[in-house]
Amino acid sequence: QVQLVESGGGLVQPGGSLRLSCAASGSIFRIYAMGWYRQAPGKQRELVAGITSGGTANYVDSVKGRFTISRDNAKNTVYLQMNNLKSEDTAVYYCNTDSRVLWRWGQGTQVTVSS
Repeated sequence: QVQLVESGGGLVQPGGSLRLSCAASGSIFRIYAMGWYRQAPGKQRELVAGITSGGTANYVDSVKGRFTISRDNAKNTVYLQMNNLKSEDTAVYYCNTDSRVLWRWGQGTQVTVSS
């Protein structure tokens, strides 16, 4: 079973930036499309960014132009660069596959955008 460990969250002011990382155990990582999800209090978990095994990215409209997903298959790691953060980006962020086959969820990393 692949293990996922997210890191990089924190408290940031509106307009600030954070870079999240997600390390996956196992080389099987490289053949899967990966995604960053987030769950805000009282809301369902949503997929905000995905990246194919070949590096093609896609985003939900609310983060387009502000977030950038990338991956390093040699390091079994996927990243999420978040710029111009807004209060509505406050959530716990998770990574997982962007496919029908989901791995066990990690603990996530909290992102809080507040002045």
